[in-house]
Amino acid sequence: MKKAPKSIFCCQSCGHQVPKWMGRCPECGKWDTLVEETQTFQHIQTGPKILAAVQSKPVPIDSVELKIESRLLTGIKEFDRVLGGGLVAGTLVLIGGEPGIGKSTLMLQVLYGLAESEKKVLYISGEESIPQIRIRSQRLLTDSPHILVVSEVDLESILAMFDSVKPDVIVIDSIQTMFNSDLTSAPGSVSQVRESTVRLMLAAKKTGIPIFLVGHVTKDGSIAGPKLLEHMVDTVLYFEGDRNHMFRILRTVKNRFGSTNEIGVFEMKENGLNEVLNPSAVFLSERPDNAPGSVVTASMEGTRPILVELQALAGITSFGTPRRTILGLDQNRVALLTAVMEKKLGMHLMGHDIFMNVAGGVKIDEPAVDMGIVSAIASSFLDQPVPDSTLVLGEVGLAGEVRAISHIEIRVAEAKKMGFTKCIVPQSNLKTMNAKSSVDLTGIKTVSEGIETLF
Repeated sequence: MKKAPKSIFCCQSCGHQVPKWMGRCPECGKWDTLVEETQTFQHIQTGPKILAAVQSKPVPIDSVELKIESRLLTGIKEFDRVLGGGLVAGTLVLIGGEPGIGKSTLMLQVLYGLAESEKKVLYISGEESIPQIRIRSQRLLTDSPHILVVSEVDLESILAMFDSVKPDVIVIDSIQTMFNSDLTSAPGSVSQVRESTVRLMLAAKKTGIPIFLVGHVTKDGSIAGPKLLEHMVDTVLYFEGDRNHMFRILRTVKNRFGSTNEIGVFEMKENGLNEVLNPSAVFLSERPDNAPGSVVTASMEGTRPILVELQALAGITSFGTPRRTILGLDQNRVALLTAVMEKKLGMHLMGHDIFMNVAGGVKIDEPAVDMGIVSAIASSFLDQPVPDSTLVLGEVGLAGEVRAISHIEIRVAEAKKMGFTKCIVPQSNLKTMNAKSSVDLTGIKTVSEGIETLF
């Protein structure tokens, strides 16, 4: 006797399943995210047929023969850097970002770069019609006979194109629009997104075709769908930036074939995204001269050092509780450093509003810029500018000590290239650095020494 399909309720935010409807998800705590879905096992019957192509008997790891294959270059240096040097055969890349940030524009430009090297590429859109894609391609000047476009959402039809078209690279825009007829849930649900990603992943490993998946982003900034989606793919890229700002940052969150936390910087123009090969020069191009509260520091983004300007404004508060408005930095980290300044430097900041910003829209989350934050707040509080040719580095502890940081020589070399003549660095880092450096290096042990050296 055939059993009736079982109904379950699945959270559209985290993927948690419960047997009955609830107003709030017990796993992630989100409200009104549980949607009724019919649990079916039809796709399990077809699963072994797909897995049979990739399954094999276990072998010793040291007996596996490696085939060294060159990576596929897209022609966009910033994009290749983020991927770890190019595309690896059979990789599954997930690209997430806010609506209108430029995900589809970037994908079309990447496919054009591959088409210029005589590669056959396939662009599958579930959100736009073919004439709409053609209009956007004309605006971006990305017309090429090697770029094939199709508007399709049925997963079975898409998988059939792997054998009929045999492309070198595939882009699916977006994964939330894909529909599997074996499931009764609507497109965009957790079951549909998860099942579509698994089928595409198996197809990519079987055929060796790299696949780009474009994913939408929720209000809190995470890729829509369960976290399992990020675990299944090989690489996760986030496209960041303000739509009202001209710079876009492509950041690597996960990469099985390269370094994580790499970034690529792009500038949005009328003809699409233009890569920025020297971000430090761009971020410092509009820095004011001798302005209190402005300090330059060096942040490591993967293997690349980037010089950024930290801006602080400390003003007397007119309310009982001072305001702390922080953009581009960790708000808790700034509050911690403010408490250290009050205790170790004697600066009464509790009666002052503090506003901080990272010029250029960059987000920094490493502790190596702590001394730069302290210097910027102190500069605005004392109304004394930091010399324009000085770079400030160092991690600050709760006892007021300045700790060593990583990649100090690379940061100093980037500062020298940008014309800085003096660097304030932790004293413990001087022991491992080259003494013949043309940049004046000043070592400090405590926050007090750093402030005395600057002012």
